[in-house]
Amino acid sequence: MKEQYKPIKSMKEVPDQVRKLRREYIRYQQAELIYSLSHKKLLELASDAGAIFRIDSTVLINREIFNAYLERFHEPATGKYRGGDTE
Repeated sequence: MKEQYKPIKSMKEVPDQVRKLRREYIRYQQAELIYSLSHKKLLELASDAGAIFRIDSTVLINREIFNAYLERFHEPATGKYRGGDTE
């Protein structure tokens, strides 16, 4: 019965991992993975958004600013697609 429960150590690791995912500022490499964009496209969009912060040789992207900018490209639902229907 004792084996069914996860050790407390791993339970404490989950909030740490979530915190890392919710960072306010992220590096390009992290942003490329999160947003599934190429380095070039990410640089272009982040620059247009004004979300880039340069500290010495480190470049960070502010996620809040970048996410707000990406919302401009959101297309509203049309309701036309019905999975499997071919009209």
